[in-house]
Amino acid sequence: MVKNIQSIRGMNDYLPIDTQLWQKIESTLKQILTNYAFSEIRTPIVEKTSLFSRAMGEITDVVEKEMYTFNDRDGNSLTLRPENTASCVRACIEHGLFYNKQPQRFWYLGPMFRYERPQKGRYRQFHHLGAEVFGLNGPDIDAELIIMTARLWNKLGIAQHISLEINSIGSISTREKYRQVFVSFLKKYIDKLDDDCKRRLLTNPLRILDSKNPEIQKLLHYAPLLTDYIDDNSKKHFTQLCKLLDAVGIQYQINKHLVRGLDYYNSTVFEWITSSLGTQNTICAGGRYDNLVEQLGGKSISAIGFAIGMERIVLLVQKTNPDFFIKCSSVDVYLVAYGKFNKETILILAEKIRDKISNLKLMIHYGGGNFKKQLFKANKYQAKIALILGENEFQTGKIIIKDLRTGKQEKIFQQNIYIYLTNILN
Repeated sequence: MVKNIQSIRGMNDYLPIDTQLWQKIESTLKQILTNYAFSEIRTPIVEKTSLFSRAMGEITDVVEKEMYTFNDRDGNSLTLRPENTASCVRACIEHGLFYNKQPQRFWYLGPMFRYERPQKGRYRQFHHLGAEVFGLNGPDIDAELIIMTARLWNKLGIAQHISLEINSIGSISTREKYRQVFVSFLKKYIDKLDDDCKRRLLTNPLRILDSKNPEIQKLLHYAPLLTDYIDDNSKKHFTQLCKLLDAVGIQYQINKHLVRGLDYYNSTVFEWITSSLGTQNTICAGGRYDNLVEQLGGKSISAIGFAIGMERIVLLVQKTNPDFFIKCSSVDVYLVAYGKFNKETILILAEKIRDKISNLKLMIHYGGGNFKKQLFKANKYQAKIALILGENEFQTGKIIIKDLRTGKQEKIFQQNIYIYLTNILN
């Protein structure tokens, strides 16, 4: 017996029963992004490995352990994108979008790939909806992005289950000074560090700040604070950002241990978190990356962005706001035909209806069967309306419209069908 082939661990199928909710959430988010004058950008899911190693840092967890990297037939090292910010920057540089000095505002939606231990809310193929802004360096654009994400949560009805944490991590140069002080502190307590922190101490020590180990967090209570080492410009920027958020009523908590995991961040960083999904509590994260464009070969230009984990948003909506989505019928109209006349007649009629009512979900019955069996199939598909064409209707140019929700039916001339369907379905 041939063994079934199953999907790759951590890479999930989303069936039609799932994708209806995904589509509604996506359309809601896209509409708000459009309201804020963001335009969509689409980048390849495969990029040169050097793009991510240069952007995120050779010694980050993502580059060291989590990327899907392979050589193509020409020997080029390629990687399935683990995130999309670097790809957006690469695309803007490649196509000269920074030359006119006009700020750029993009959004994107698509799959990302990381080789992580799969668990609920964390998968090896996952989807990000993100936004990136280039060419604006004031705290007002930082505030706008945070305000926009707050609007997203309100629109999805999940705002009461999400909280905002913000921090400033300063410039890259001042952060390096803190790194040296922080490492010196940790080396005094090397015997108290867990294996993960010992590894990070040699590679990316600032990531120890967001360790989930309670014992490590107790130790960090006595550690020097990053905020004591950041530069004056970053302090001023952060103070102004907080004032703007206060002015519009956005509640937040300053988390001095929030650093984000990628090397390209500077100044503002933020996360939207929830306590409703267990350990996978971050649903949106972002910050400034003012040096990344130059780091990847472009001119010096400021930038800020965020990414939303779509799987986690879907889980949160399902758990906390089930009324957001009421499953709709997959079929509006089911076309039933019986008797002896050409099948071409049915196809032609169906296409005429689709021409007139473009948003209609219409299905033709195939496979034969008597009238009762065909109506049974219409009900099985949860169709709202059955259009019934028998030999008598065919000869007289009429058709029967049966409302399957009420049981009422009426025979009308076929040329009037479009008005009837529009009125009934509305």
